[in-house]
Amino acid sequence: MVKRDYYEVLSVTRTANGDEIKKSFRKLAMQYHPDRNGGDADATEKFKEAQEAFEVLSDADKRSIYDRHGHDGLNAQGGGFGGGVDLSEMFGDLFGSFFGGGGGGGRRQRQGPQPGNDIQVVVDIDLKEAVLGTKRTITLQTEDVCGTCNGSGAKPGTQPTPCRRCGGQGVTIQRQGIFQVQAACTACGGRGMINPDPCSGCRGNGRVASRKTEEIDIPPGVDSGNRIRHGGKGDAGSAGAPRGDLEVVVRVKEHRFFQRDGHNLICQWPVTFSQAALGGPIEITTLTGDKVRHELPRGLQTHEVLRILGHGVPHVRSPKKRGDLLIQVVVDTPQTITPEMEQLFRQLAVMEKAQVASPGKKSFFSKLKDWISPDEKK
Repeated sequence: MVKRDYYEVLSVTRTANGDEIKKSFRKLAMQYHPDRNGGDADATEKFKEAQEAFEVLSDADKRSIYDRHGHDGLNAQGGGFGGGVDLSEMFGDLFGSFFGGGGGGGRRQRQGPQPGNDIQVVVDIDLKEAVLGTKRTITLQTEDVCGTCNGSGAKPGTQPTPCRRCGGQGVTIQRQGIFQVQAACTACGGRGMINPDPCSGCRGNGRVASRKTEEIDIPPGVDSGNRIRHGGKGDAGSAGAPRGDLEVVVRVKEHRFFQRDGHNLICQWPVTFSQAALGGPIEITTLTGDKVRHELPRGLQTHEVLRILGHGVPHVRSPKKRGDLLIQVVVDTPQTITPEMEQLFRQLAVMEKAQVASPGKKSFFSKLKDWISPDEKK
């Protein structure tokens, strides 16, 4: 059976971001989940198809392979599918409550201290930095543990008490039709505890606003849209809970001469008439400034592509593995020539039996220009 295009399966464009892909898969999973369709074979097949598409398009490496080589590329990688998507993690209590997953009727306990929020920053780098890797020092607005109460939110010498609204659970349960939705308690902010006598330093929050700098490493091979996660560098958690993470979203600026195509780099390189016809050695300067000697074959044509192995973009997870540099040849026609060069070109024209302008005669376009602007020569 011929597989459908994964973007078509999820009804998203080829430029869709991770959130759009996740949203579309969530909708399809809710619609075709076997437990909602009484085990209907057609619904089960559509659910598996959506699950397979999501597993590929939500993974940056698999998506890159699929975009370039389609299903055959994934098969060549030996990748299997199915069971790779954690629905309980993605849909949380919604699937757990509806399909009976998890203990306690699908209710996932969230009482107690809450982990800190993640922080997301966007970092712009140039193409050379993307190839070589780089470092960036960034300034973050974060929440840190209050030094007065050590994060408890209570005035020193007092203790928090269990929240009455949620019974110290930190969550409340609401019913919406056939669904049972679990949400953080609004009275205690999901902590399960309240502070009758709050700390004056943080007003009972346990955390205070802070400004700090972080030096982050950006590995070689990153591309626009890649996300780099630094654990424990986000906001502080409540009452001693773990800090959130710092997520760095990379944006790579365009280069004047080099373009990226997957792990390959592409650029145009001029060669003379004689080099194109006769071949010979040339020295090419790569994006990183290296000088590479390459032997041109005879009879090169404009737009012919030469491949220089190992001078492309490294793989993020395997830096020793690199793409190639693709050189698109452009035969450079000289705009000014010496008398000696003209004599040689005319000898060549005779051998080629080609018609060329006579010495001293103006071309048609030169005559046309003089006719339009006769005063320019005065």
